[in-house]
Formats: sequence, structure tokens, C-alpha cells
Amino acid sequence: MSAKHLIGQAIELRHRLPRLWRLVHAGNLPAWRARRVAETTIHADLSREAASYVDAQLAPFAHRTSTSAVDRLVDAAIARFDPERAAAEARLAADRRHVTIEEEQVSFAGTIRVTAELDLADALDFGAAVTHGADVLKSLGSEESLDARRASAVGEMARSQLSLDLSAGLETGARAPSSTSDAAPAARQVVLHVHMRDDDPIARLERGNLATVDQIQQWCGQSSTEVVVKPVIDLNEHIVCEGYQPSARLREQVSLRDQTCVFPWCTRPARAGDLDHITPWESGGPTSTANLAALCRRHHRLKTHSAWRYKRTGPATYTWTSPHGHIFVRGPAGTDPG
Repeated sequence: MSAKHLIGQAIELRHRLPRLWRLVHAGNLPAWRARRVAETTIHADLSREAASYVDAQLAPFAHRTSTSAVDRLVDAAIARFDPERAAAEARLAADRRHVTIEEEQVSFAGTIRVTAELDLADALDFGAAVTHGADVLKSLGSEESLDARRASAVGEMARSQLSLDLSAGLETGARAPSSTSDAAPAARQVVLHVHMRDDDPIARLERGNLATVDQIQQWCGQSSTEVVVKPVIDLNEHIVCEGYQPSARLREQVSLRDQTCVFPWCTRPARAGDLDHITPWESGGPTSTANLAALCRRHHRLKTHSAWRYKRTGPATYTWTSPHGHIFVRGPAGTDPG
């Protein structure tokens, strides 16, 4: 069986993933990485066009691409070259959604395990609500850990929603008990940044995920969804601000350009972090496109209070020097030791 798998992977690479095959022969790509991609494309039963697309997209970065990134690219290839199959798989995925409470498995401490698979938009909304509830409990004096407060927040949410009138507006049939107010509660805002291009069936989410245009339309079609379309920002434009704080437009530009924290191997979203002056403001560094970079709070502090230093060496490429003199080049495709 092992020999059969190896032969199948070799044939897949030789005939349907030729760029990866050449990289392996040149010694630029470990064979195990190429075999992992081949196994994924075989299992996905891609068409020849879709396999060629995966091959072309992965070849420059295959030596440092994660398994999840390969899976997302394969899903994008299916959506691009076989939309009917992608739609069918989306329907199956929707049917697989669930919330499971393992009532038969109660621990001695009185806890129970809950698992769920949700739609992305619903999961983000749920996560924001749980985080808000945990923050409220902390403000009320709770000394429990963050995870314990999040768990308690789920219970508080469940109890507080028992009076929610989900049947409001129905003309016939049984109606749930009415709340004191007929107005629906305002939903907490959950921001989902989506980047789309004309005639492209695939949309990119800034959290590193991909989604089909049909899925985005479904999310935007919900009555509680507020859609904001922002103008395109030129990532090559040089923006300069007079003071220390960047403008909203400059912050948006740097977040779009860097995508994540630019410290080596860090993947925290740029929007959730800080903007760092590469040349410190106190040393005359301007607040500008060329002198700002996205860093998460942890690595911002590390750069500020330690001997880590870096410089911008490309549009979204940074060369870091560690306290021991080691060089790391961080670019759009990941991190390379210098």
C-alpha cells in the first residue's frame, strides 16, 4: 500500500504538478513537501486545469507553505474551475454544521464538553459576544481566568436569551413568549474585511481564509448585516502625516500592505496590532508609508525594549537582525533566514 501511494504521488507530480516536480529534482524543494501537496490534489480529485493552477500558485512558496494554506488553495481551485462542485460541497458543509452538548460525559467537577461547527460569520459574531461577556464579568469583579470567564459568559448569554421572541412578525402558528420590548436587540458589530476582484469567483478574507462570492453574497443578504464598501487604496502611494499618530487612511494602507505582524514567523493580523515607527519618532523618523510597519503588541514591545532591529527592504519586505546578529527576511510569503 505504501508503494502504491508513493507511485501515485510521483505520477501526480510528474504529469500534473510539473513545477513542483522540477523543484524537487533541482534540490530546491524537499520531497516530503511535494508529496504532501500531491496527496492533497489526488484526494481532492482536481481537474487538470485546477491542478495546474495549484502548481503555478504554490511553486514560488512551496518550501514554506503550511498544510492549511495548501488546503485553502485547493478549495479555491475547485471554486474557480468547478463552481458546480464547489456549490455542492458548500451545501454539504452547511449540513455538517452542528452544536453538540455531550450530556452523557459530565466530569466529576460538574463540567461538560460542548463542540460546534458554525458558519464563519456566525462564529465570528459568537466569538465577539463571548469576549464581550467575559469583559463584562471582569468589570463586575470576577477574578477567574479569561477562559473560565468566557465559559461563564456562554451560560449568561443562554439564560439572558430565553425571553427572546424569535417568532415576532409571524402571522400564524405558535408564538414564543414576548419580551418587554418588541424591538429586536441591536447586534454587536463584527467586522469582516473582504477583498474581491471583478470576474473572480474567489474572495480573500484578511484572516487568511478564502470564500466564494456566493458565500459573501449570502452573508451580506442577511437583514442584520451592514455592508460598507470602501474605496481602493493605492498601496504604492507615499502618505505622510505631520504628527506621531497615523491617519486612518495611512493605518488602512499599512494594514493592507503588511497583512500580519511583520516580525519573523508571526501571523497575528495587522489590524489587531500596532503601527511601529521603524526609525523611532524620537530619532526623527517620520510618520509615513515608508517608515511604518505592522507589529503585534508583543513584538512591538520586543523591538522597542530589546536589541532586535529591522529595516524595510521592499514594498512589504523587512530584514530583521536579532540581538545575536542573525538575519531574517520577512516578506509576503513568509520568513527566510538571511
